[in-house]
Parts: sequence; C-alpha cells; structure tokens
Amino acid sequence: MVHLFRSSRERLSNRDLHRFTGDSLLDSVATVICGAECLARKEFFESYEVAKRILRRHRGGPVVDLAGGHGLVGFFVALMDRGTDSICVVDKRIPKSAARLREALSVKWPYVTEKWQFQEGKVQDAVITGADRVLGIHACGGLTDEVLRLAGEHRARVAVLPCCHSHATLDSGGLEGWMPMEVAIDSTRALALRAANYRVFTTTISEDITPMNRMLLGTPVEWVRPGKGGA
Repeated sequence: MVHLFRSSRERLSNRDLHRFTGDSLLDSVATVICGAECLARKEFFESYEVAKRILRRHRGGPVVDLAGGHGLVGFFVALMDRGTDSICVVDKRIPKSAARLREALSVKWPYVTEKWQFQEGKVQDAVITGADRVLGIHACGGLTDEVLRLAGEHRARVAVLPCCHSHATLDSGGLEGWMPMEVAIDSTRALALRAANYRVFTTTISEDITPMNRMLLGTPVEWVRPGKGGA
C-alpha cells in the first residue's frame, strides 16, 4: 500500500486505487470502498484497526454497534470472525451513504452484508442481550458512558473508543492531578467497569489515525474461562 495520511477526512475514491494493489483483506475492502466513493479515509482505517483489537478479546456472537454511523466496524468484525451471528447498527441518524456502502460491499461479501442491519433511533432503544458484543466507537462525550451502562445492564461484552471528553460534565475520579484530564476520565471508566465485575482490557489504535485512540474493552467475569484472557 502506497503511503497516505490515514487521518484524512477526504473520501476514498477511484483516485486512491493505486494505493491498494496488494492481496490483503484490507486492500480488497479498500478497493470496493474506493469505487463507492462514500467513506472517509480516517473512518476506513479506524474501523479496521478497532475491529482487529475487538477480535483479540471478543469473538463470536452478535454485534450491537451503538452510535455506529456507517457501521463499518461491525462489517470488519463479521468479515474476520465467521462466528458473528448478526450486526445491528443503531444511530440517531444513519448516514445516507450507509446504504451505498452496504450495497457496494454486498457484491463481494453477501454472506456478511446479509447479517448487517441499521436501526435509526436512540441507543437506549437497542435490543441487547448477554450474548452480544456491544460497541461504542467514538460515541461522543457521555454517550460512551451510556454504552458502558447498557452493556453492563445486560452483562454483555463491550468495547469503546471514547472521544469528546467534556471536562465539565464527565467524571475524572479526582485523578487529573496525576494525568491529563482525558486520561483521567477514561481511567475512571475502566475502574467503574472493573467494579461492575468485568475483566478490563486497555489498548490503543495508531495515533496517526486519531489522537483519541484509547480503547477500553470489558468481559463479564462469568465469560472468562480459567487460564484464558477473555471470550
């Protein structure tokens, strides 16, 4: 792949095809998305990196992607994990281009896109069960906490990539004297998840895609098998 700025909000287009000439999964999906000309570079690379990290901890079961936008994270998860039963993307406003993206990807991966559904509405209206993998990728501000709450209420596995840390409204746990406020807020979230009897995992995606790159993942302790890192 020819180098390009992965944080760019410019749409991938046919002009970018020369950058994806390899035979990797990433190149294959990028080629299709370039033809559709409906998705930002940043969202493409971010979705792929997030999906890979989710699958290191959480495999199998449905995906419920809250405030999910185009829902590409769920698509990548299902593409790389045949144990994905369904993908439900819930957002207050589903982007108009989501249908175009789904249609383009369905030509090559119909067995994935047939599992992929969109629901316009509040995240609180999502149907969640204990078998699900609940996602909140760039769920802005306090919406990340709502994703964590909903997952905890149903004892579901959860993965969030927080953003838009409001210093005025979000809980820093009094840790801001030791660390930047954004890190303090996310650390407090991690501690709250652990206190809710979850096994907590922290990681990052590449900073050249987004500076808001901290991921928090949680697995209910009842999911964790002895000697295993998660489920």
